[in-house]
Amino acid sequence: MFLKYLYVFALSMVPVIELRGAIPLGVAMDLDLWILFLVAMVGNMLPIPFLILFGGKVLRYFASFEKFGKPFRKILEIGEKKVAKMHKTLFWGLLAFVAIPLPGTGAWTGALISITLGLDMKKAFPPIALGVVVAGIIMMVFSYGVGSIIQSF
Repeated sequence: MFLKYLYVFALSMVPVIELRGAIPLGVAMDLDLWILFLVAMVGNMLPIPFLILFGGKVLRYFASFEKFGKPFRKILEIGEKKVAKMHKTLFWGLLAFVAIPLPGTGAWTGALISITLGLDMKKAFPPIALGVVVAGIIMMVFSYGVGSIIQSF
């Protein structure tokens, strides 16, 4: 049983898949609802502080290369253009973006947005963390159904 939770934990750390794939898999493996939720949350959030702290440096480093740095420079350029537009709605916009369980959204993408916007950990982590919780709740409802969740209380 421990290995199943470990698999969910590891899968929830993978970009694109994150908890959007890990929770339905845990449901398919018949794991306990609340332990599954907690394991997927922790696994999804574990890489985020490291991405926020070091991702910008890595992105700027690769952008400095003339031959293959163009895509990295483009990402930084897009982020700089969006900074001025997003400051008033930054918290809620980032939270909503992370919370919507669709392909291309999630904690990893939220961290990338934070990096391109030049946000520090204090501004980036809370909306990403809350977005992950909301996405987890949405995925639990889709995976288990409302009735099953209510019965587990």
